[in-house]
Amino acid sequence: MSVLPWHEATLVRIEPAAPKTLRYWFEVPGLASFDFKPGQFVTLDLPIHEKPNKRWRSYSIASWPDGSNRFELVIVRNDEGAGTTYLFEEAAVGSVIPYRGPQGVFVLPEVLDQELFLVCTGTGIAPFRSMIHHILKSGILHRNIYLVFGTRVQTNLLYHEELTALAAAFPSFHYHPVLSRESWEGETGYVHAVYERLAARHPQAAFYLCGWKEMIREARERIEKLGYPRSALHQEVYG
Repeated sequence: MSVLPWHEATLVRIEPAAPKTLRYWFEVPGLASFDFKPGQFVTLDLPIHEKPNKRWRSYSIASWPDGSNRFELVIVRNDEGAGTTYLFEEAAVGSVIPYRGPQGVFVLPEVLDQELFLVCTGTGIAPFRSMIHHILKSGILHRNIYLVFGTRVQTNLLYHEELTALAAAFPSFHYHPVLSRESWEGETGYVHAVYERLAARHPQAAFYLCGWKEMIREARERIEKLGYPRSALHQEVYG
């Protein structure tokens, strides 16, 4: 496989998303349209080291293909990480950052003929936000979509109002936020109990997992114990 070339993107907007989490919008001046498949990622070449491979940081695209030359990333700060330290402290509107992509095979099949379970934690919501908007706004035929999104507290529920509104507007989309460290009117605990309960009603389903490796490891074990084949599981590990 040939290596994709590097291009330049201009940072055009920054907004807070949650504590220690920011949304970044990039524009690619040389493109009329930034085309990608929901679920793919871009790699940024950040000015943080003299060795190229120590400058590269990859992030899933949180926006969806809309015909524009922009894309959105949602990034949580790692206080010990040089990449997010640069993005949070030095990058600003107008910064020009080399990027490579889109890349990745964590994408949906051409035909959505099974129930979809999208299970994530933290900024693992990014590729699923892209997929959900693309499916619902493009009128793609699909079965039920279940998004199970786990985080510690309510202030870390990224895109919560937006996803709640989508669930109200589209009966086929079911949004299940889960908090592990805070009591609230919604579900509490961990994501595993929620998707296990929901999946028990659907013998034919596909599972997409995105988040920290420990969550994904446990989810794979639990889903296989439910009787689903390994071919039904797809994953993208963060961190």
